[in-house]
Amino acid sequence: MSLDLSRCTVEELWRFVAVHLEQRGIGVVLVGGAVVSVYTEGAYRSGDLDFVREEFFAEDLPEAMSEIGFEREGRHYRHPECGHLFVEFVAGPVGIGADTGIVPAQVVSAGTTIKLLSPTDSVRDRLAGFIHFGSRDYMDQAVMVASAHGIDWRKVERWSRNEGPGGPAAYAELRRRVEEERERT
Repeated sequence: MSLDLSRCTVEELWRFVAVHLEQRGIGVVLVGGAVVSVYTEGAYRSGDLDFVREEFFAEDLPEAMSEIGFEREGRHYRHPECGHLFVEFVAGPVGIGADTGIVPAQVVSAGTTIKLLSPTDSVRDRLAGFIHFGSRDYMDQAVMVASAHGIDWRKVERWSRNEGPGGPAAYAELRRRVEEERERT
């Protein structure tokens, strides 16, 4: 799989890196803002790709990233031709708030199965950022994904009740804003 890294999108870079790592036996799941970028077809722009490693230790990760031209800079990986995006890895498991039972969505790319948060889990992930950090950007991202994709509203509502006192109000705002967005379109 080849890619013009100087002009690649988040989705193209995700597929390129994830396919390579999966073929090397390094399981990863795309999380965070890059998932929003994928599900909004680039309407939201993320500056990085956050991957959760499925294995706690991935000693061959630096070598695998080097094989496709990435250089390690602290905790990030950068490609000299793709200066506008960087890649970061964190140890698993994939979690959203207190929920660590996440089953990622699977996509086949170049004959290889790669993983990312489902639309429902992406909404929960962004809503968690809003609840715990008060970031309006996270709420906006949750609205973008929920407006563009069918999500499991009951799952989001149940989860939000367990995310502290701000959870139910955040869920209600999300629901209202998505309904308003759908009425406009």
